[in-house]
Amino acid sequence: MARIIAVTNQKGGVGKTTTSVNLSASLAASRKKVLLVDLDPQGNATMGCGVDKHEVENTACELLLGEANIRETMVKVESGFSIVPTNTDLTAAEVAIMDMPQREQKLRYQLTIVKDEFDYIIIDCPPSLSMLTINALVAADGVLIPIQCEYYALEGLTSLLDTIEKVKAAANPNLEIEGLLRTMADPRNNLSNEVSAQLLKHFGKKVYTTMIPRNVRLAEAPSHGIPVMEYDRSSRGAVSYMALAAEIIRKAKMKSVAI
Repeated sequence: MARIIAVTNQKGGVGKTTTSVNLSASLAASRKKVLLVDLDPQGNATMGCGVDKHEVENTACELLLGEANIRETMVKVESGFSIVPTNTDLTAAEVAIMDMPQREQKLRYQLTIVKDEFDYIIIDCPPSLSMLTINALVAADGVLIPIQCEYYALEGLTSLLDTIEKVKAAANPNLEIEGLLRTMADPRNNLSNEVSAQLLKHFGKKVYTTMIPRNVRLAEAPSHGIPVMEYDRSSRGAVSYMALAAEIIRKAKMKSVAI
């Protein structure tokens, strides 16, 4: 049964979509069955996987509105995983579901249909605490929070943690913080090291050992519609995301043994 991980941070530009795409590709390269759900109306994860968001027939919009089931929206990509694509139509879907019963349960219901077919389901959330993000949190088992190792890194984090607690109390008692991921890290930069130390001090073992560095290849890969490991497997970005995938798999194994 899949572990569902929502990748979210209401602060934009922290590497959320980059993490969603490259973690999905790295887990797939580790021989895991992976589904990526693009829940950000910008559709950057969709394009970053080589799927044209303007050409797809069924998207996350139709999925949430009940106009298509999840099997009708999934697209297999060359990187070895599947994606539920999206585009700007998702913004209209978010407005429409506001008046629907059980509006926060739409995604969870659909993912339940295919949960047994995957090892991991990764949800790329929009950079806001919207109804789309709430749907992701209600559906998820864990929340992966990318944190930029720069000034204002912790901005908005308190609001996100409060939202997670509210979702746990109201709709998803098993939801937990999967981990905090330090992105755009530069060990030569004092500020980057200070932010990293601050995160470790406050969140301890919830902070992943793996850090994602600033890397030109990571920035270039989306323009080619492929994850960084396909663009340049030997780059620091690709190596770091493979290390993150290994860390997530290892933690999952430890948790299952403990249970």
